[in-house]
Amino acid sequence: MVKHDALVVIDVQNDFMPGGSLAVSGADRIVPLVNGLALEFDSVVITQDWHPSNHISFASRHSGKKPFDSIELPYGRQVLWPVHCVQGTRGAALHPELHIPRAQLILRKGFHADIDSYSAFLEADRKTPTGLSGYLANRGITRLFLAGLATDFCVAWSALDARQCGFDVAVVEDATRAIDVSDSLTAAWRAMKQAGVGRVQAAEIVSR
Repeated sequence: MVKHDALVVIDVQNDFMPGGSLAVSGADRIVPLVNGLALEFDSVVITQDWHPSNHISFASRHSGKKPFDSIELPYGRQVLWPVHCVQGTRGAALHPELHIPRAQLILRKGFHADIDSYSAFLEADRKTPTGLSGYLANRGITRLFLAGLATDFCVAWSALDARQCGFDVAVVEDATRAIDVSDSLTAAWRAMKQAGVGRVQAAEIVSR
């Protein structure tokens, strides 16, 4: 890859794996693909969901609510989730077979108790930045390839925000997996296409 490219690996963590508290179907299958992709890039960023135990997105915090219900919060509509990726727990750890020794940054998100954070660039209140945009810009990065979990939430939100920040963006489709709540995957791909996000396969990158 050229020096202005970077790979962003999103939330490849134990709680999203089979047997995890918020398991994404087939999530473990992307790990070898992500490892292979990372060898093609000089610049790699890893993101990590990092929630306090009382995070506002957890259904257990809201009386009478269950996972995958939705509620209105001050910053908008919020899907409620099972407790997941709690700071310092095994579930929050990166998958043990994720091997990206050349990653220069691990960015933790979702650590504000009262704001969810799908995007690697901006919290769900749409005004609190993570700092990733500035980090990438300062390194001369202009094009991003995104892989990880989940396609229809953290990957899609990150891709859309990256476009808003002025980056060229492509999602590596086979190196992602989706939760797909209420047809959210179709909606996510539609929104990404409209925003100019590309859609590629891992082999298109690894074979270059």
